[in-house]
Amino acid sequence: MINVAIIGVGYWGPNIARNLAAIDRCRLTVICDQDTAQAEAIRQRHAPEARVVSDIADVVGAADVDAVVLSTPILTHFPIGMRVLEAGKHLFVEKPLAASVHDCQVLIEAAARRNLVLMVGHVFEYNEAVRWIKDYIAAGELGRLFYISGQRLNLGRVQKDVDSLWSFAPHDISIVNYWLGTTAESVSATGYSYLTKGVRDVSFLSITYPDDIGVHLHMSWLDPRKVRQITLIGSKTMLVYDDVNVDAKVMIYDKGIADLDDYLSTPESFAEFKFRLRTGDVRIPYIRFSEPLAVECRHFVDCVISGQRPLTDGHNGLAVVRVLEAAQVSLTDNGRRVIIA
Repeated sequence: MINVAIIGVGYWGPNIARNLAAIDRCRLTVICDQDTAQAEAIRQRHAPEARVVSDIADVVGAADVDAVVLSTPILTHFPIGMRVLEAGKHLFVEKPLAASVHDCQVLIEAAARRNLVLMVGHVFEYNEAVRWIKDYIAAGELGRLFYISGQRLNLGRVQKDVDSLWSFAPHDISIVNYWLGTTAESVSATGYSYLTKGVRDVSFLSITYPDDIGVHLHMSWLDPRKVRQITLIGSKTMLVYDDVNVDAKVMIYDKGIADLDDYLSTPESFAEFKFRLRTGDVRIPYIRFSEPLAVECRHFVDCVISGQRPLTDGHNGLAVVRVLEAAQVSLTDNGRRVIIA
């Protein structure tokens, strides 16, 4: 049994609190938020034995708190996270890990020095559909993966303190890193501010991965439709992951260019080769689904108890922030392609 505190129960925090309270080996001990009325409502609903506080000092200084979940604005992740780690408590940080590569590295080093668990809330890596697709790619069913195109759109939630890049892109970057088992090489980005000066409501990212795999991401909270969709184009099949679709989250299209794999492997033998389109069936695989956040929260508790390394550890979070930071440089330099160190 471990005692966990949560700091921040505004937008996403209540969902985390609900899931923590449902874990057998976890006791939600402290709920911290400046809005004590909101925190009290969460306590009454999910953790009657917890206490409500408004001062972070009452969390980091609490002897009955083993681990802390941080669900606060991005710019607070580093300063609060450091206070938690310096107090000797395990730390779960909602995405992204921090607002800079440097801050991520400092958090990682602080956790390592104290032998503490540091985990990042890249919740889609705990999504059964996303995991199914990773296995599908690994099995070679797509053939050679050419490119990936993603859209994460909605009308709202409009934010004034962070770009759509930092709010939405961490999800898709973490998904692609997970699928490919590698990290990005370069990125270029453009974005546009319409509602709040200096805050880009719409962002476009073009990312290059090893083996010349191209990734294009479109993020916006200024769009008439709610879209959470990623398309993967391979030499054998094509796949669409639609997170909004309840009945068909994954659709596999037996479409492509006939005999393309043979052509790619021996192009000199096909000097007069003419591409022919291949159109086959569309398949919707059955995927047993469970709430990704519940899986993620249980994983954090298990890691704290066992000492194992989280799937989405600090280095996982750092890899995502490397892309975001490079994309931010590109945004301010007219979309220049930036090499990711």
